[in-house]
Amino acid sequence: MADATDATLAGAVDTSSLVLVDLWAPWCGPCRMVAPVLERLAERYAGRLKVVKVNVDDNPRTAAAYDASSIPTLVMLRDGAIVGRVVGAQPEPALAAQIEPLLPVRA
Repeated sequence: MADATDATLAGAVDTSSLVLVDLWAPWCGPCRMVAPVLERLAERYAGRLKVVKVNVDDNPRTAAAYDASSIPTLVMLRDGAIVGRVVGAQPEPALAAQIEPLLPVRA
């Protein structure tokens, strides 16, 4: 997992792995609920999934670029293109079901 800002996001998502951008805020209860789920998923899919957290209060350009009008908003990127999106806190099995089909195949 990595933290990113408006200034560092491009570098953080520049990877061959699937990237999940977590658009969140410290005051958001559902965001705090989903955080440990994302940590477990990052561990489970290590090497194939990179989780990047962006605080929308401090990084409004990124929030606007990904149309994060509700949080948490989870945006999945492959090669910089959006390939999936989840709005709102979801239980771990539901998020895993969204992520698994998008993961790169293991070599």
